[in-house]
Order: sequence, then structure tokens, then C-alpha cells
Amino acid sequence: MNGLGERPRKPLDRRAAPGNAPAAEAPQSFSAADRATQVRIDDEEGGQRLDNYLFRRAKGVPKSHIYRIVRGGEVRVNGKRADAAYRLIVGDVLRIPPLRVADRPSDEAARIAAGKREKALPLRIVHEDDALLVVDKPAGVAVHGGSGLSFGVIEQLRGLRPEARFLELVHRLDRDTSGLLMIAKKRSALLRLHEDLREGRVRKRYLACVVGTWTEARRQVKLPLVKFHLADGERRVRVADRHDVDAMSAHTIVTLVERFRAAAGDYALLDVELKTGRTHQIRVHLAHLGHPIVGDDKYGDFTVNRRLTKSVDGSPMLRRMWLHAASLEVADPKGGAVHRFEAPLPADCRSFLAGLRATAVYERSAARRERDLSAT
Repeated sequence: MNGLGERPRKPLDRRAAPGNAPAAEAPQSFSAADRATQVRIDDEEGGQRLDNYLFRRAKGVPKSHIYRIVRGGEVRVNGKRADAAYRLIVGDVLRIPPLRVADRPSDEAARIAAGKREKALPLRIVHEDDALLVVDKPAGVAVHGGSGLSFGVIEQLRGLRPEARFLELVHRLDRDTSGLLMIAKKRSALLRLHEDLREGRVRKRYLACVVGTWTEARRQVKLPLVKFHLADGERRVRVADRHDVDAMSAHTIVTLVERFRAAAGDYALLDVELKTGRTHQIRVHLAHLGHPIVGDDKYGDFTVNRRLTKSVDGSPMLRRMWLHAASLEVADPKGGAVHRFEAPLPADCRSFLAGLRATAVYERSAARRERDLSAT
């Protein structure tokens, strides 16, 4: 008893033991339930925060409402209150109150619906198993909706696969970049692949066609990058200086594949390997070195870009950025062998190269000549 004659309360146990979890019903949808539901946390769901779990499972329900019902004790973990930051354990049983989606669909739901209505994106599936999906993304398609775009690759996939419990982007590609994109089908695979990306165990190689005379056979580019915003709020990236406290290290390896010399200007085809994965890294590094990517509408040579859209001076035409995610080497997230995936050049990139080879004097690098000879 305390000085007020009240029995002291036991401290709130925010981490209930899984062994004491009550029996659970099969998982149910939260979107328009009329009664509380119970779900048991499985291997793929353990380890994440309670609030993040609810956000993902109750898409369309405002986050403010999720936090309100957690604080109010309406969400229970193994029959007890839990904090929004509580990390779920395999075997935990959640009691979730009825959650109704507002009549006006959320941005996410609207984008998924748009994805269903629109013509299916031309996504070629390169690889799929129960943990990983790899697609060949065309240029001009965003990986996710937002910034004025109704939907992207991930919304399209979720719309086409409503039964999928988990589909998340492993990494991103710029809208105007074509090529290989990884999507995780399990949370464990997402976490493993993110760790491999951070530790540099994923090998990502791109092909880029740039403006100017590239002279080096191979170059290591180690220039830190920093993000900034233009006056209209649009995001950009630049090479950092010593005063930029938010600069991020960035490492790119560039290898010459072919050089093209023409009356209208010089170009080079480069093999680019990313050792880090910063936003716009390849584009900014190459532009900073004086060799912007052909067709780049943010960091490119705008005079060259305009000329190529009209095909003047005998130059081949191009109406996109010439950057392609050509290959990936990644360990199987379930363990085992290393996968190697490749995406062939799109037709517009092949056509541009063919035009350069037909109208310009070009030379292959020594490494390219050796590869060609070994293939014969």
C-alpha cells in the first residue's frame, strides 16, 4: 500500500513472452473488419516494430489513427498493452480492433487501382522464386508512384498480385534508367539483400553512353556527393566540397568499352560499376568529369540532347537517357549460390549505337577486343 492507501501497480510489461501467447485465428484483412481480429506473428514478420507492421498490413488507414489505437490500448500483444516501438517476436499474438478505411482511398490504394486500370507495364521477368523477383524495367517508368505519378512498378506488381503478402523494392532505378530491378517477396529476403548492398556484396554494373572523348581505359572515381534542392523544390545532387557536412562517400569504377569520333561530336560507351549506391551517383560523377550521359535531362549537355532528338548533322536520334542497368551479381537471400542476372540493351539504345558505328570512326577498348577474340 502507498501513502494514499492504494495498492501499487505492477510495471507495464511491454515485451510479453511468446510462450504465453493465446491461440490465434487465421490472419484476416483489416480493411473493413466489424470485429477485432487476432493474428500470430510468423518468421517473416518477427523483428519489426509494431507500428510498421500495422502500417503495412492496414494500408489506407491514417497513421495518426494507428498511433491512437496503440496508445489507447486497443491493440494488444499477447493480451497486454504494447508500445508502438515494441519489436514483434515470432509467436506473438496481436489483437487488432476493427479498422475501417476512409471512403476516399489513400494515395497508395489509388495508385494500385490506377495500376490495375492502366495498360500493364512491359515488365520482363528475369528471375523469380519464393523470395526474390527480378524484372527488366523499361526507361520512362518510375519504380514507385509519387511526385505527380499515379503509379510505378511496385504498385503495378501489387495490383496484379493481390494475394502477395509482401512485395517491396530492394533498391531503386531512376525513371529514365532501364534495366534490372530487384523486388523482395519476403521480409527476410529484403533485410538480407539490404545488408548485402550496404556491405558491397552485390555487384551492379551499368552501361552508359557519354558525351566527349573519354581517354582512360579504367578509372576509379571517389568523389563524395551531397543532395540539395533547386528554387522550385526539385532535388538535385552534386559533388561535395569540404564545407558540406552532409556529404556521403561515393565510389564508381568506369571502364572504357568503345570510343566514337564524329564531325558532330565525340561519344564513348562505358562500363560502370557501382561500389556505393548514392542517388544519381553515376550521372553526377560522369557529368562532373566533363562527360555527361547522353540524354540526361538533369545533368546532361542540353545542346547535344536537343540535337539528338532532331537527328541533325547526321547524328543518330535518341529520346531518352542512355543509361542501362545491365547486370547484377547477388547471393541468394535464402543462402547458397550467387546469382548472375543480365538484361539486354533496349532497342533504342542498340539503335543509337548502331547509328554511331555507321556514321563515326569508332574503336574498341583493349579489354573489349580481348573479349571479342576469346568469343571466336
